[in-house]
Amino acid sequence: MPKQAQLENEEARRRDETSGNGDERYGEIVTERRTKEQTRTKKPPLYKCILLNDDYTPMEFVVEILKQIFHKPHAEATRIMLHVHQNGMGVAGIYPYEIAETKVRTVEELARESQYPLKCVLEKE
Repeated sequence: MPKQAQLENEEARRRDETSGNGDERYGEIVTERRTKEQTRTKKPPLYKCILLNDDYTPMEFVVEILKQIFHKPHAEATRIMLHVHQNGMGVAGIYPYEIAETKVRTVEELARESQYPLKCVLEKE
């Protein structure tokens, strides 16, 4: 093989090896098929808003808190209040973290304004 042809073959081979990821070969454009990755969002973790019983907060105040802040109907608010009174604690609602945190703060602010020691805490579900 003549020297010139041999150099051209070597040069062409080198170009093929060094041309990025091999998408272009001898003037042709070869496209790669890429599959689109599907991402799925996870549901946020939920937190329980738990009311703690005390001996000073009136039952009517607790029922009003459950109705106003946790949007419970009167019958359910009364049932939850009695559960808290008898068992020392009870779940007022289950929400994503930011919502649960806001509700806990609101309960404690309203209790403080009314001069009651009612406590509400968060617990991961």
